[in-house]
Amino acid sequence: MSGLTRRAFLRASGLGAGALVLGCRSSGSWCAGLDGSETAVFDAWLAITSDDRILLHVDKVEMGQGTHTAYATLIAEELRITPQRIEIRSAPVDDAFSNPMQMTGGSDSMRGSWEPLRLTGARAREMLRSAAAERFGVEATEIEVDDGFVRNSASGERLSYGALAASAAGLRPPRNPKLTPPDRFRFIGTSFPRVDALAKSTGTAQYGMDVTAPGLLTAVVVHCPHVRGTLRSFDATAASSQPGVVSVIEIPSGIAVVASGYWPARTAAKKLVVVWDAGESAGVDSASIRAGLTNALDDAIALHSARDDGDTDRALADAALRIEAEYRLPYLAHATMEPMNCTVIPREGGCDVHAGTQTPDGVQDAVAAVLGLSRKDVVVHTAFLGGGFGRRAFTDMATEAAWIARETGAPVKLVWSREDDMARDYYRPPSFHRLAGGLDADGKLTAWQHKLVCPSLIPYFAEAAGTVAPQWMRGLVNTVAGSLSRALPGWIGPILGIEGAADQPYEAANVSVGSIAWDPGIPVGIWRSVGHSHNGFVVESFVDELARAAGADPAAFRRQHLAGHPRHLAVLDLLVDRGRWGKPAPGRHQGIAIHEAFGSVAGQIAEVSIEGDEIRVHHVTCVIDCGLAVNPDIVEAQMEGGILFGLTAALYGEVNFKDGAAIESNFHDHRMLRLAEAPAIDVIIVSSSASPSGVGEPGTPPIAPAVANAVFDATGIRLRELPLRLA
Repeated sequence: MSGLTRRAFLRASGLGAGALVLGCRSSGSWCAGLDGSETAVFDAWLAITSDDRILLHVDKVEMGQGTHTAYATLIAEELRITPQRIEIRSAPVDDAFSNPMQMTGGSDSMRGSWEPLRLTGARAREMLRSAAAERFGVEATEIEVDDGFVRNSASGERLSYGALAASAAGLRPPRNPKLTPPDRFRFIGTSFPRVDALAKSTGTAQYGMDVTAPGLLTAVVVHCPHVRGTLRSFDATAASSQPGVVSVIEIPSGIAVVASGYWPARTAAKKLVVVWDAGESAGVDSASIRAGLTNALDDAIALHSARDDGDTDRALADAALRIEAEYRLPYLAHATMEPMNCTVIPREGGCDVHAGTQTPDGVQDAVAAVLGLSRKDVVVHTAFLGGGFGRRAFTDMATEAAWIARETGAPVKLVWSREDDMARDYYRPPSFHRLAGGLDADGKLTAWQHKLVCPSLIPYFAEAAGTVAPQWMRGLVNTVAGSLSRALPGWIGPILGIEGAADQPYEAANVSVGSIAWDPGIPVGIWRSVGHSHNGFVVESFVDELARAAGADPAAFRRQHLAGHPRHLAVLDLLVDRGRWGKPAPGRHQGIAIHEAFGSVAGQIAEVSIEGDEIRVHHVTCVIDCGLAVNPDIVEAQMEGGILFGLTAALYGEVNFKDGAAIESNFHDHRMLRLAEAPAIDVIIVSSSASPSGVGEPGTPPIAPAVANAVFDATGIRLRELPLRLA
């Protein structure tokens, strides 16, 4: 727990006296109620003030996925008020929210907080009920709680939640309050406007790029274009003389130009005369990377085994029909609409940091390390994120901003350009896959073998940690992380890209999946759906190949081999029905794919036409089983967003390199899906009473294989490499 007292917390939150504050750890463990004593409450989620404000501190960030609305819905359901009445605040950094980090990712916001948040709301409701019963001199069973008021059912007397907040604050919260049963849900499972819709529609929502402060300077950093290159020399004479320039300074990651605004800084940066050394990046290009991945799999003596059922080699040798294929996927940029940025404002004894980040505690660590402060002296204010997709899980922009603030002693907003963003990304790693499948005389799958190679994420997370550690610790941090990557193969399996491969659902008596890491030195990180983005394409494309080889309908072949997976079967059957499988519009062809990721099962049918060498996707039907949909409209929007994100990657996405420098630099050569190219999308949500599962990422993996399978149906050409190209 932090040293923040209840009184200081209330002052900082602007709540005033008489507030009921309940805190629950993200693990869902029981938390004591807070009386008038000086009590640490930094892990608080919920506050009710004497003037009837209901404040929810949300520990997960909002980057378009609807977390604020979903969290407000859960609290509102138990407090029996409309979600729009809840005021949302970003929670401060605190160990209470660490699970194991205070991080937003992995489509886990709703999965991890579904029950704890409802319990928080239910505890508050029952404490208000008990306080009212004491006030009215009746039993708690005679108290009704609804619409912001607590009412004596016998007399009709009522008090607002705020009027009872001070009394309720002194009560002990019940350990296991009764949750609202599903048949009484008023808000959960219902579509209604997002709680952040008004702010985003009127331009009042604050993103990291919007931060202002008295005396705020703006900085840009000129980075080495070669990912492993170094600075030889630079001449800042011309840059320093530009209007508005305050200083030009060297920091560990490049040369910072600090000015009165972004354009003066950017204009001056172009005047720098810089000599770079490509160093270890020399000769690292797309061709060498492609060859390196191939050679790594060719030369692999022992793959890390992620799954080994039966005797796959023998089963393949005995198969009536053996099918083999190789698949490749490229590096991908995140290309968030809001480029990286961070504001650091020094103050006496500490600093304030404003950033749109997926890891506010990581930002706190990074800034504290650079400025030589303790964590508690760095206050992180989390803004809305203009796209995350895993990129903002890294804290490099905060480290740079802290260095610049340290050198200038001034409040500084660091802003990256689109070109910076493309050149300095932690890219989705490339991968190379070899698959073999065996079919018996009846066309049934008897053997499945999948071997893959891709870079590991661990060295880059270690490198990021090393940059914020004290100098004497950096070697130790990297050594320990490297040792872990060798000693814990079971843990690093998913980080090597096997998720969605080792757990592929198609039944066969003999299945083997193995991986090996090979790294050319290009930084890699988390990209929306992570390993599933590789293996959704690979597995679902290869299943289609097997179905065609067996002379079977691709949907029927899947159904035949999913007997032990009822959720997949239910999604598949609904998809076939609602997507009019086998009945495309004239001149169009269909492809199907189904994939489980982050606890959800998503299936998609893509309807495609071929115009010359152009692949045109006209329509996508998506069926998603994500458990109970807290807000169906948001689930639908996330499926649409995930499909368009994945379709952009499927048709256009790749980053190429020369001497370790990214060739693509902006949207003129890093194509995005355009409005006229976007397909019509129908989303069908499977009715479910199960706890919510992931939504932000599961819509992305199925779209690339669905399109590739449709292209095969149209042309007879099997595209095994992304992006999909017919020429």
